[in-house]
Amino acid sequence: MDNADRDAGKGRRWAFSRRSIFGIGALGLAVPTLTAAVTSNGTPARAAGATRKITIYAESLGNNQYGYGLERGKATIPGPILEMYEGDTLEITLVNTTDQRLSIHPHGVDYDTTSDGSPFNGSFNAPGETRTYTWRSHEMTAAAGRRFLPGSAGYWHYHDHAMGTDHGTAGVLRGLYGALIVRRRGDILPDKQFVAVLHDTTINNRIAPDTPIFEANLGQRVEWVAIGHGNLYHTFHLHSHRWADNRTGYLEGPSDPSASIDNKDLGPGSSFGFQVLAGDGGGPGAWMYHCHVQSHSDTGMSGVFLVRNADGSMPAGAQEAIDRFKGHRHIQSDHGGHTG
Repeated sequence: MDNADRDAGKGRRWAFSRRSIFGIGALGLAVPTLTAAVTSNGTPARAAGATRKITIYAESLGNNQYGYGLERGKATIPGPILEMYEGDTLEITLVNTTDQRLSIHPHGVDYDTTSDGSPFNGSFNAPGETRTYTWRSHEMTAAAGRRFLPGSAGYWHYHDHAMGTDHGTAGVLRGLYGALIVRRRGDILPDKQFVAVLHDTTINNRIAPDTPIFEANLGQRVEWVAIGHGNLYHTFHLHSHRWADNRTGYLEGPSDPSASIDNKDLGPGSSFGFQVLAGDGGGPGAWMYHCHVQSHSDTGMSGVFLVRNADGSMPAGAQEAIDRFKGHRHIQSDHGGHTG
């Protein structure tokens, strides 16, 4: 969140930021983020336990693709990043503008059967139907034996659970998914946010060289959310950057035993996130992110993380590297490339 976003949020309970987080390939599709207002020192600018009501539109994007969006005509793949603090509640009014049965199902938060998003519980939107789903979150609680039950904080995700089959297989295949972040109060907020959904042999339903080119300036705090979908297992690797293998990607102190990693396994339905400083250790340049299963990267599961100079200018050699990336030959997979 940049200074303009922080200033715009002062004095209001909630701020809605629709700035572009990343471009999807050459299309430059804007993916909005929905985030809480904060004060100038990064703390929540509202009381604990706030309830927020939002509307999400499920739309056909053509080419047999579907997406979620915060405005009519603005659906994207992935859908908008949804954020909340532990203790908060989201009331999501899902407007199904399509001729398909669909829903929205979350991971990591609390909900009752009517907000499950599953046909098993009769929780879905019929074609053209509007329905409200309520997601709650909670903080860590004390348990017996000097133990604690975890709260909701984490890097989660949401997706359809009703299109095509009772498990939403067609909806997920066609792009109905997005990131859900639950923060602990006091967490550091990022300058940039990127979402990479590794789905069969695609990233965000695309194959290289049409995968997202994520951009940040040297030294900016970048938050990544990696999500797995489909039928295959993957690994997420980010060149020249490392993070702590814990909830946030940051060590909690000198005695934190979390390993420093640059590659992490990602199975269907799983997710994780982390923050890094762009170019920390390696400097500006065009850095690759990709699945490290070799047959997957060969078939197009790779993209570019462009770290610009601190002033936003293009670093030496970066454009040439991007041009070479766009010229890579990728082997067609039996699982397909673009899912349309």
